Amino acid sequence: MITKIVRLASASLLAGALSIGASQAADIELHGASQFDENHAFTRLMRKFEQLTQLYYQGDKSVEFVMHLNSELGLEADYFQYMNQGVSVDYAVVAPAHMSTYSKWATLYDPPMLYRDHIHWSKVLSSNVLQPIEDDILKRADVRILGYGGGGTRHLIVNKAVTNMAEIKDVPIRVMGAPIQTKMFQAFGMAPTVIAYAEVYNAIQTGRIDAAENEAAGIQQMKFYEVGPEISLTGHSITVRPLCFGNKAFQKLPADLQAAILQAGRDASTYGRVVEGSEDTLKLLQMQAEKKLTTHQFTERAQLVSAAAPVLKEFFADAGAADLFDAIQAVK
Repeated sequence: MITKIVRLASASLLAGALSIGASQAADIELHGASQFDENHAFTRLMRKFEQLTQLYYQGDKSVEFVMHLNSELGLEADYFQYMNQGVSVDYAVVAPAHMSTYSKWATLYDPPMLYRDHIHWSKVLSSNVLQPIEDDILKRADVRILGYGGGGTRHLIVNKAVTNMAEIKDVPIRVMGAPIQTKMFQAFGMAPTVIAYAEVYNAIQTGRIDAAENEAAGIQQMKFYEVGPEISLTGHSITVRPLCFGNKAFQKLPADLQAAILQAGRDASTYGRVVEGSEDTLKLLQMQAEKKLTTHQFTERAQLVSAAAPVLKEFFADAGAADLFDAIQAVK
């Protein structure tokens, strides 16, 4: 009898605890998604966004953030589609390429040689110059851009040392599928070919290509240094990684929480750029110290810039964004 009474009491206490937990459930639950773990720069940007939103929001509704890590909800292309539909994912960092099926202007964020250097890149992303792209994405995809992470610098990954225009001439290189990538590396005098990212390592190893291009995180993650240990520091591209929020979900939120989200997105994105940009350099130095790769200064980068200029102008003009290109280049 005593045992039965103890069990009944325990069950009662558990039910009470569950009832309290249910009564304390957040008024608003927002879901984020990342392809990576807690240590990745994208995830850390989103965690900072969550913290700052809680700090800035002074309303009477309780808010809970739920983060889905390690591709639990798919990949970035999936996250963007979910945000467009207003289901499953409310916020995520998404590469511009995954937005291009909705907005062609998304491809204007970070083509090669668009930004002169990290100072120019940072000033552009901290200004309102890119507002026309944000407006187009909101109109066509119903997704808001809260701010910009990124900051990885892409260099050439080659199986031999190259330091000037003569040495890269006709070098077979893997490029991403966007037409601007092929046109740009053709302008550099190289021989680009589109190859799936997962096939790059084997393509260099078997001699199908002699080069690829990526930032330090990609070189490290995919171990490209094993087949392309000579890194030519062309700095031909600086990545832009927008922090997105589904507009359907956003419109359902109280006005004071919306304001907190907008401000937190801007501030967290600045933090994310500092994290990724600084860690990118450290990763490259680490791999060099470990003798996994060797870096080489590209001595004729000014010629790469000159070769890229007409291609970039044509690219923006074809998209109906000639004025936007001029505005980006005018940022000092």
